[in-house]
Amino acid sequence: MDQMSPRPDQAVAAELLEAMQDLKSKVVQEAEPEITRFGAQAVAADPALANLAYYIALRRHDLRPLQRRLMPLGLSSLGRLESRVMPTLDAVISALAALSGHQGAALPPEDTEFFRGEQSLADASDALFGSPNPGRRTRIMVTLPSEAAENPGFVLELARSGMDVARVNCAHDDAAAWRAMAANVRAAGREIGRDIAVLMDIAGPKIRTAAVETPDKKAKLQAGDRVRLVASGKPRCCEDVRFSAGVSLPEMVTRLSVGDRVRYDDGKLDAVVESVGEGEAVILVRQTKASGVKLKPEKGINLPDTALGLSPLTAKDQSDLVTVADIADIIGYSFVSHPDDIDLLDAALAEQTGEKRRLGLIAKIEQPAALSNLPALIARARQRGPFGVMIARGDLAAEIGFERLAEMQEEILWICEAASVPAIWATQVLEVLVKEGVPSRGEMTDAAMAGRAECVMLNKGPAVTRAVTLLNGLLARMDQHVLKKTPTLRALKSW
Repeated sequence: MDQMSPRPDQAVAAELLEAMQDLKSKVVQEAEPEITRFGAQAVAADPALANLAYYIALRRHDLRPLQRRLMPLGLSSLGRLESRVMPTLDAVISALAALSGHQGAALPPEDTEFFRGEQSLADASDALFGSPNPGRRTRIMVTLPSEAAENPGFVLELARSGMDVARVNCAHDDAAAWRAMAANVRAAGREIGRDIAVLMDIAGPKIRTAAVETPDKKAKLQAGDRVRLVASGKPRCCEDVRFSAGVSLPEMVTRLSVGDRVRYDDGKLDAVVESVGEGEAVILVRQTKASGVKLKPEKGINLPDTALGLSPLTAKDQSDLVTVADIADIIGYSFVSHPDDIDLLDAALAEQTGEKRRLGLIAKIEQPAALSNLPALIARARQRGPFGVMIARGDLAAEIGFERLAEMQEEILWICEAASVPAIWATQVLEVLVKEGVPSRGEMTDAAMAGRAECVMLNKGPAVTRAVTLLNGLLARMDQHVLKKTPTLRALKSW
């Protein structure tokens, strides 16, 4: 081989250097519309928003061929750059410049700059939830049952087991009970010497069944059955339609169209609108679990195809905000879908409370519009103070379909990490354990995967304290193995 000719690895590195420089140039250019959308001043003041814009631009490219070519050279495959887009591109470009004989063409980023996004996310988590429990990064949130208002010992037991955030669901109980719950949480925190944050989750326009009528108490809906939904008045059955239900919001019925999908009770029943009439609609059941599904009051309904045009704040929410602002650390916001919804909440808080103090905010992502608008929601909310995102997997699965949930919960985690926004892994975590006292194999794996989020939410149930204890240990162990998408290779002692 001619001594003047580059070695094969140098030629490969030079080719990849050109590809990486071209990619970086495209990312910078294609991020401009996102930066404009977020607001240039906001981006200039918040490096996390700039990183989010670069991440969105980068992920619009199919990087798989480039990744495979980088790996044999011992370089980053770009697979874990959520919190550090430009520093990672610069680091790879610098390494390729050295490998191709172009030393000095590019400098690697400083350590502080490279890990700045990681530190930013940790700081944002502390600002929203408070300091983490010693021994683990991921917080544990527990939904308090009504018992928590009357039994301070129960709350103290949860705190000692590892609860970091207490969630009060404002769809249940009343202001007096919420105040008692919060007081018991504060007292438990003082007892164990650690602050426990209080999250109050306002209900929003939750669509539920109201009164129901069925052929008999044991009757279950099966594929092929029909259900009449009525906007107002009593449920009405007939020979062809043997099941009927009222609804919590009349708009849910009056805005349905033939062909719209209807999902009941977190997707346990899937149906389609067969006909619509004055103040009613008949839906045809297409799928249920094998044993069928009972039609009951107070069960959730999802309408993935129907634009209801509802405000995320109801009259009840407006009234509840007085109590929420007085006792909560964080407010949970249901059915938020657009950036303007953030402003709507802040205006309502200011009107009800005179803006006494700025609460932390958690946006519950449970509708397709919230998914598509998530970057814009983040950009608006990060400007107001501590902010996080809850992956409300029950409603989200019912809206987008169970088959898409796994990929979408991953994408939400990635977007949140890119923006230094804490994420909450919610819905049915260790549900069998919480309700029955013994976990299933599948839910233990789900709980372990939840450790990639900044917080995991448990629902109420008779064995919730045991679930907190188990999750506390599981998350501490998983912290030794993985940080977000990055395996952390502690020494293994199993073999």
